Amino acid sequence: MNLPRPPEGPPRKLVQGTRAWRWALAVAVTVVVAIGIVLMFLLTQATNNRELYEQNYGRLFALNMVVAGALLAVILWVFVRLASRLRRGKFGSRLLVKLAAIFALVGLVPGVLIYVVSYQFVSRSIETWFDVKVEGALDSGLNLGRATLDTLANDFGNKTRGAANQLAETPDASAGLVLEKLRDQLGAIDVVLWGGTGQMIASAGQSRFQLRPERPSAQQLRTTRGQRGLTIIEGFDDPQSAINNARIKALAIVPQPSLGLLAEPRYLQATIVIPPTLVANLIAVQEANREYQERALGRDGLRRMYIGTLTLSLFLAVFGAVLLAILLGNQLARPLLLLAAGVSEVAAGDLSPKPALQGKDELGGLTRAFADMTQQLADARGAVEKSMGQVNAARRNLQTILDNLTAGVVVLDAKGRIQTSNPGAARILRVALEDYQAKPLASIVGLEAFGTAVQQRFDDFFNERAKEGAEQGADHWQQSFELNTAHIGEAQANIVTLVARGAEMPGGSRLLVFDDISEIVSAQRAQAWGEVARRLAHEIKNPLTPIQLSAERMEMKLAGKLQATEQAIVTKSVHTIVDQVESMKRLVNEFRDYARLPAAELKPVDLNALVSDVLALYAREGDATRGAAQVPVRMELDPAAPRVLGDGQQLRQVIHNLLQNAQDATEGRGGGEVVVRTQWNEPAKRVRLIVQDSGHGFPEHILKRAFEPYVTTKPKGTGLGLAVVKKIADEHGARIDLKNRLAEGVIQGAQVSLSFGVAS
Repeated sequence: MNLPRPPEGPPRKLVQGTRAWRWALAVAVTVVVAIGIVLMFLLTQATNNRELYEQNYGRLFALNMVVAGALLAVILWVFVRLASRLRRGKFGSRLLVKLAAIFALVGLVPGVLIYVVSYQFVSRSIETWFDVKVEGALDSGLNLGRATLDTLANDFGNKTRGAANQLAETPDASAGLVLEKLRDQLGAIDVVLWGGTGQMIASAGQSRFQLRPERPSAQQLRTTRGQRGLTIIEGFDDPQSAINNARIKALAIVPQPSLGLLAEPRYLQATIVIPPTLVANLIAVQEANREYQERALGRDGLRRMYIGTLTLSLFLAVFGAVLLAILLGNQLARPLLLLAAGVSEVAAGDLSPKPALQGKDELGGLTRAFADMTQQLADARGAVEKSMGQVNAARRNLQTILDNLTAGVVVLDAKGRIQTSNPGAARILRVALEDYQAKPLASIVGLEAFGTAVQQRFDDFFNERAKEGAEQGADHWQQSFELNTAHIGEAQANIVTLVARGAEMPGGSRLLVFDDISEIVSAQRAQAWGEVARRLAHEIKNPLTPIQLSAERMEMKLAGKLQATEQAIVTKSVHTIVDQVESMKRLVNEFRDYARLPAAELKPVDLNALVSDVLALYAREGDATRGAAQVPVRMELDPAAPRVLGDGQQLRQVIHNLLQNAQDATEGRGGGEVVVRTQWNEPAKRVRLIVQDSGHGFPEHILKRAFEPYVTTKPKGTGLGLAVVKKIADEHGARIDLKNRLAEGVIQGAQVSLSFGVAS
């Protein structure tokens, strides 16, 4: 049958609605079948009652036909629905048709077979019922019963008359004792002696316990006087109670001892019970003969009645079987259709609650188990989605943490290929690592040595763990590296000092975490140099003044006491000592100033104006001096550059130191110049100060330690200029870079740049 499935609404309501519809249909079919059964029963009863049959058979048959027609209409409606489903190609239609056909054949074929056999049997059996021999046998049996009953009554009457003769000489007073003997002699259940007027003289048996025993009628008494005796058969009026109440009552007149005319006659009444077997047989023969005679009169009608009843029974049975076949087919197919539809939905990814049947059979349990399984899948998917959401949230949080870590994090496979990395790693290594996914770290230009060293360190780490055991061995390794981040097209001055840590991750991946400690190392070196400078200034400056004074006093004491040649030597030596002492004092003062560099007071400063002021000072100095001031300085200032946070006095010192170094490096190279440039980087919110020279650049070993004190390429330099610049840059939170400018692989000079944060 059709399984309606509305497109919306909870599936559980769908099942309840369908179940209500099924219950309504089942109730209707049950009512119709019940009515048919009742009518069938009434029709069957009518066949056993000729009068009831003649009066109500037509109406009963019509009602049964109506019920059969209703069943046929239901069957036709169901077949129309099945045909419609089959024509529309609805899923499960063929299965329903097959099941309905199978059940219908199972009910129809045996029904037709039984009908044919029953029709032949009834037609032939009715003819065999009505036979002359059967009728004669019934008459003979009835006569035999009557004759037996009459013989029994006559015999009992004769015995009663003989017993009455024994009472002829017995007076009324002693009649009771005699009656007891006579009752035993006759085998009677009751013996009564009646007077002539019908009064009871004496009794033995049941009459003794009755207040008003049944008296013989006057007619019975007259008949007894005339015939000297009378027998009466009683109890056959009601066949139902005849077996227990049938009896023979005999009356006999008691002879008179004298011929007196005034003597009152007496009557002896005796009663015996007819044997129940005899009564039952007699009643059975009588009833059989009566029924035979009735049915013999309506032989043709009886045949039509049985054939019609049989045909109607066949119709009801066949229609009920077909309808039951369809309903049972639907009951079998409906769970399968629900399961098939649910499987299709689950295969399509729909894990919404599935309908389930509430029956107690295995198929209903299967639909409930499937619904429970689908619900568990939905719950599991919800839990997985929730877990995935939590994992994704944790991953986003972890990614946010990694993206904002200043340390670099790189995940490598066993062959050293990059699986993932964070922005901190790209910033420290100054390489866009996302462009090198699935490539070895050692294959990146500029990181060959670093990648090879890391891979070697991991191999050593795993070898050590294999020897010592995973539980006893170390769970990580740590090592510092110096990384030259020079790339093709530029030579960075900054040598990055990294501290790296490696560990094994689940799945065999390798975790590499590293941090740039260049600033820390630089700060430690600056602090160490400051401490050295302070101590040098203290330890060296103290003996310089006595040395200078001693030399001058020696010159003064020896003046005029030596020959001219010796005096000249002394004078020259003293001047040399004094000059070198002054040089030593200047060096010590520079160390002192480096060690005592005051903390920066950061305020908004116009970097363009500051550069212009310093360069104007250099132009005035160039008019009066020569040498370094003769190197031209070109200014390229970005007018969009905003104010920066800085200490104006210290920034002037930075510009002075950088310009002095640039002019010293460019001096002697014809056509060389110094360029001072400012640049505004709006996305980064930074202002950059760049100083370029046209000198020979820095050697590789100087680039690594250019910002350390006492590192210089000048013959007479102290090496504190860039160290002071680095220290001031650190105070300002500025990033400082130093590199050689290359053109076609040839060094064209050096470049120092500082990046400052803008004032808010």
